[in-house]
Amino acid sequence: MDVWLLNIETATTNCSVSISKNGKIISCKETNSKKYSHQENLHKLIQTSIYDCSIDLNHLSGVVVSKGPGSFTGLRIGVSAAKGLCFSLKIPLLSINSLTVLSQKIKVKEGTLLAPMIDARRMEVYTQLHDYKHKIIKPSWAEILKPKSFYNFLSESKIIAFGVGSEKCKEIINNKNFSINKKFLYPSAKDMVNISFQKWKKQQFEDIGYFEPYYLKDFYTNSKT
Repeated sequence: MDVWLLNIETATTNCSVSISKNGKIISCKETNSKKYSHQENLHKLIQTSIYDCSIDLNHLSGVVVSKGPGSFTGLRIGVSAAKGLCFSLKIPLLSINSLTVLSQKIKVKEGTLLAPMIDARRMEVYTQLHDYKHKIIKPSWAEILKPKSFYNFLSESKIIAFGVGSEKCKEIINNKNFSINKKFLYPSAKDMVNISFQKWKKQQFEDIGYFEPYYLKDFYTNSKT
């Protein structure tokens, strides 16, 4: 039986949806708005993607959501939609760290570390470190940027930072082993496809009733993210 997975990514201003069949991407739709208009766009993107694949929701084997860290509002919308679909269709829920999704955009040689970043407001970013095989070297954390940020790793390796928020490093971290790739800014559902299929095969399902976004930091009701 074919495995159809719906992938949802809403951790930043980029709202994206992809559908894969047996680990191969079939459709991807995304829209980027600084107004975080995910509430209006997400379900339209899902409907359009389903239509493009000539299937209906009942064909889905599972839903995979980018769980965070990232925008509080974006994550809530994405997770709520994913859980709602899983409840109504009685299919499994899977999740992927948003920084892990972002890390898939770049390939590097041995000796270089990847530092995907998502803006966490002010002079702070959400980040984690991956080696050249995309293995996680240091799990997600919120880094307040300062001249000594990543110092312990920069003494032994080169680091390439990328993602929305990485630009803030430019005037702060002055190290010959630290560079910024400005091309890849946002995580996308199209980069979830391979990981989501591997998780499906391993049956790494979430508990739909208790699953919550991975905020990494406490949520404050006056936040505008």
